[in-house]
Amino acid sequence: MKEVINFIKALDVEKTNFFAQLKCSAEEAKILQFMSKEYVQGRDTLGVIDVLGEFYDLKTYKHLEKLDLIKSLLEFGWLVQVSFDQVKLSEVSKLELINSSVSLSSAYLKMLENGSNDFVLPEIKNYSDHLEYLQDQFFRIDLAQQLNVVRKNFDVNSPSSNRLKSKLILLENRIKERIKVTSNSIMLEDFFKDNDLNEQEQTLFLALLKEEYSGGDGSLRDMNSLIELISSDDYEKIKYRSLLEESSTLVSKALIDYDEVLTPFGGINRNFYIPDEVLYKISHPTKKSSAVGKIKLDTVIKEQDMFELISTTKSLDDVILNEKTKETLDALLKQVDKNVINRLKQWGIKDKKRGIEAKIIFYGVAGTGKTLTALALAKSLKKDVLSFDCSKILSMYIGESEKNVRSIFDKYYELRTQTKSEPVLLLNEADQFLSARSSGSASSSDKMHNQMQNIFLEQIERFDGLLIATTNLLETIDPAFSRRFDYKIAFEKPDLKQRIELWKKLLPENAQYEEGLDVEKLASYPLTGGQIKVVLKNTALKVATKAKPLFTFEDFKLSIDRETKGAFGDTKSVGFMN
Repeated sequence: MKEVINFIKALDVEKTNFFAQLKCSAEEAKILQFMSKEYVQGRDTLGVIDVLGEFYDLKTYKHLEKLDLIKSLLEFGWLVQVSFDQVKLSEVSKLELINSSVSLSSAYLKMLENGSNDFVLPEIKNYSDHLEYLQDQFFRIDLAQQLNVVRKNFDVNSPSSNRLKSKLILLENRIKERIKVTSNSIMLEDFFKDNDLNEQEQTLFLALLKEEYSGGDGSLRDMNSLIELISSDDYEKIKYRSLLEESSTLVSKALIDYDEVLTPFGGINRNFYIPDEVLYKISHPTKKSSAVGKIKLDTVIKEQDMFELISTTKSLDDVILNEKTKETLDALLKQVDKNVINRLKQWGIKDKKRGIEAKIIFYGVAGTGKTLTALALAKSLKKDVLSFDCSKILSMYIGESEKNVRSIFDKYYELRTQTKSEPVLLLNEADQFLSARSSGSASSSDKMHNQMQNIFLEQIERFDGLLIATTNLLETIDPAFSRRFDYKIAFEKPDLKQRIELWKKLLPENAQYEEGLDVEKLASYPLTGGQIKVVLKNTALKVATKAKPLFTFEDFKLSIDRETKGAFGDTKSVGFMN
């Protein structure tokens, strides 16, 4: 601490050894001397006007002429602004600095303590083991991160930016030289060669490896943070995004993987990680991993007859829903906000690689879009959907149904483990599972049904992941089941406005229509979305047989009359599955 005391007590800062290290003017050095003295006396943050007021007359506005000194020290990296807003220094006017606060930077304090800013490079000698190599590479990632922060706040050619760039280049060259003189095989270098990774891909992998080794805060797992790490400008940010896309080398070879979560504003964040089998391979190069590589769900689904793998091209934005239903779904999606998930992971409540966990009931009459919404929700979350038709249970022999209820979940977990994925479990037409149980004296079939429901209740209680059950009526649901579900979302018949939207969305764009076809008149008929699809399909089949295939209102009216007359009330499933 001798250098610190000498600098603080010096009557002439230009005569101190430390002054030469600062590379700044004498006036700027005096400001640093004053702030250093205040810092060791317990004041780490000072207002700019207070700092300038120590040397220049405020009444004559002399301090306004000296704002350049503060800006220069910020550019050197000796001072940092204390602000919640990350604004680039070049975009801040000098007048804005007057009422801001500044503090001594970490770089300045380290240099003051050491008495020098000399960058100590690792010695040019062979790497004795992979840990030495990793130490240098992780140090390189740290410097790249620091440089990235500086780029956000300072000009590209600021002293602080240039200083970090020089350090980074020196370190990179030194790492290359040490690799050259190392005769033993360096595990990661062989890994990079085997997978033909370029310089940028190597940096991305090393950044994620650093996160895995250090158990960091997850800041380097975000897609944008990773891209910024290897980019010097906006052009390179656009260019290097392809390195983390689905078709990229890193992702397609399963060297890295990612979770996708929705932000509260409807966007999608990708958080990357290195799969366990790859980490094992790197840590144990001589051992063969027993872990099975990632298998696509669609390749194993053919080998069983319990679940159906279904999907849709539509996102939630494409689904026309009641406003209250939309609000509830929005509230659900906010639960997968990146910040929320990170907090839960830090608290140990959520596994770092586990996505959304929720149990949901979609209830409402047939044709209101329950299944379609479930598929659209899964698509928005980038998840597959394993659908189970709950009516299958009733076709089983008495005494077997209880076992088959358990097998639904056992098979789901088996597929999940086998494919290392987190598909949505969709239980369609789950009425018999969820209905109120019989009490008092009951028949053998009633007892079997109660037992089946008890097992189902137990499995729902233990379930981890995203489960969606659809049912026509909520009124008949056993209260015990109701309490087990996180969300109960109503699907009501569409009102006039929604029916108009549905007709406009579903009518084929390339078809011919009679002049003046009134969509609002078609929408005046109180059909569900499923019924509108049926009407449209039946009308199209008829029109397609005409010599002149022209859709008319009367054609639609005929199909509507047939559909409404053929319906047997809200409990009948009308139409086809979305």
